[in-house]
Parts: sequence; C-alpha cells; structure tokens
Amino acid sequence: MPMSSNDTPSNDTTEHANPAAMKRGWGALGIAAGAAMLGMAAILSVMPAKFVAPARAAEPFNEEQKAAIGAVVKDYLLKNPELIIEVQSALEAKMEKEQAEKLKAFMADHAKSIYRGANASVAGNPDGDITVVEFFDYNCGYCKRGMPEIQKLIANDNRVRVVFKELPILSKGSDEAAHAALAAKRQGKYWEFHQAMMSTKGQANEASALKVAEDLGLDIAKFKADMKSNEVTGEIDEMKSLAKNMGISGTPHFLVGDKSIPGAPEDLHNQLEGLVADFRKSGCGYC
Repeated sequence: MPMSSNDTPSNDTTEHANPAAMKRGWGALGIAAGAAMLGMAAILSVMPAKFVAPARAAEPFNEEQKAAIGAVVKDYLLKNPELIIEVQSALEAKMEKEQAEKLKAFMADHAKSIYRGANASVAGNPDGDITVVEFFDYNCGYCKRGMPEIQKLIANDNRVRVVFKELPILSKGSDEAAHAALAAKRQGKYWEFHQAMMSTKGQANEASALKVAEDLGLDIAKFKADMKSNEVTGEIDEMKSLAKNMGISGTPHFLVGDKSIPGAPEDLHNQLEGLVADFRKSGCGYC
C-alpha cells in the first residue's frame, strides 16, 4: 500500500505526501453532502410535505424549508454515522477508478514521450525490454527512501530500463537540483549524479549540486552554463506539463506499462519486479 503522510522516513529532507493521503485530507469536505444524498429518500419520507418541495417547481427552497432540511439531514447523519464511512469509501474508489482510466488513456496516446523520449534520463539497460518511469523530487524524503529499491532492481535485472523524470515541486532548491541533474546528463553523468544527490544529507539545491558535480569531476563552467540554459529549462517544463496532464501531483510516482505505483511502499522493489515480470510475459505496448 502507498505510504500515508503520517509514515515518516528517517531523513532530514522535506517529505511529500502521496495522492492517496491527500485525498483523505480533502475528501471529508464532501462527505456530509454525499451521505445526505445517499439517505435522501429516507430523509424525505419522514419530512412534512410542506418542507419537501417548494410551492411551485420553479421556485427555490425558502429559508424555513432550508432550515428544516438541514436539521433533518444532521439528525439523520448523527443517527446513521456509518453512512459517512460508506460515502468516503465510495468516493475514494470512484476517484481511484477515474484516475486509473484517465492515466491509461493518456499513456496510450503519449507512450513515446513517457517511456521512450529522445532526451530521456536513463539508468540500467538503455536498450532494455521493459521501462520503469519515476517522477521524483530531489528534496522528497520518500524518493530517497525508495532509491535503494531502484538500485536493487537495476542490479538484479540486466534487461530493465529506468527513466527518471524531474518533478521539482517542493522548493526552489528542488528546481535548482533538477536543472543540475540535466546539466550533468549533458556530460554523460546523469545516473552517477542522481545517485550522489539522492544520498546527500540536507537540502538539495544549487550549492549541494555543485559539490556533487565537482566530486564527479565534471566541467564546472559547462555545468553552470547548462544549468541556466533554455534547453534544460524547457526539458523540465515538459516533464512538469506531462505530470500535470497525467494527474500526478506527488512524488515519487512510478509507472510500468499502464500500471501506476504512487508513493514509496515498503515492498516497492517487489511491486516493481512483479510488474516488470508480468509485462515481459504479456507484452507491453507502452514501455
């Protein structure tokens, strides 16, 4: 299961809640209204006729009717609180289904840009048969927590291909680190830079990125110039737009074929390994 915002990994970076946890936060706002609709037939059946409908169909409810309906709905929910849980569960299931369908449709139409883009930041086998995609932020605690699982997947499977998509949404430092990573890619050191940044303590930003670049022996003058280039900025903007169109608002977020894994669950490696194996057997029209 994806991690909730209450599951705190042990590092000192900013953490980003996954979409499932976010839904629980705002989903409660519509629960009372949903529960009211769920039991409306029962509610209306016990109300006096003068409160059920306006005098004429075209007229809105008057203040007396609104107050009466509100009182009856409140009383009904207090006597049947289980409806709140039922409505919340139904709402979450409905939203998850809609998101999955939206994601699958979008992936079918944009598979090349998601999985096989010309400028992809790749680790593992560049000619691998199955591609795993990760949207991430260098200041995301859960992304750092999931990093060893990705390294393990690459080490154990010489046919897997992993594509990293920068989604710097947490801070200015995240944006600076994303620019730095793509600058390192232009010197053929993306994977080395990515691993080093993910293992660096403290906030990821331009200063920490420059330190990693120096440690890797990169051409610093070129590195700084590429960080500020329109080409790098455009590449990041494209990835942000892609994530937005796919409904991805949290990091990390993994894709394999038409399947999605939000967050960094405890069994991330096993889930990814299982999806890769399944798509090898059935074939993958996306990756």
